[in-house]
Amino acid sequence: MGKFLEAAQKLRTTMDAAGAMLTDEQALQVTALFPLWNPSATYAVGDRVRYDGKLYRCITAHTAQENWTPAAAPSLWAKVLTDPSGGVLPWVQPDSTNPYSKGDRVTHNGKTWISDVDGNVWEPGVYGWSQESA
Repeated sequence: MGKFLEAAQKLRTTMDAAGAMLTDEQALQVTALFPLWNPSATYAVGDRVRYDGKLYRCITAHTAQENWTPAAAPSLWAKVLTDPSGGVLPWVQPDSTNPYSKGDRVTHNGKTWISDVDGNVWEPGVYGWSQESA
């Protein structure tokens, strides 16, 4: 059992190193590479975890607590919002910690929108978005 555990720990270290080199868009293509969120783990800025079927990126180093889930702690975690395959996802109100980037595409109110600016936290049709022509 000791050799198996040692081999598994080496594999996890290798997976963590490989995952750290990926952009958010690349990471979304291989979410299984990232560990599930652990309420007793210590996280560094840039660490990524899976939680509730979504990928999150750590934005503030911390030791997790049971009630500091990625979904409940936007000061600690930013949900990755883009689709790496180029698919257009429904718009989600981002926090200031995980805004849309220039060129990101979303659907909203039956239309497709393209972000005109980096750091976009506005609703499509309000500011910072252009409607995609059919």
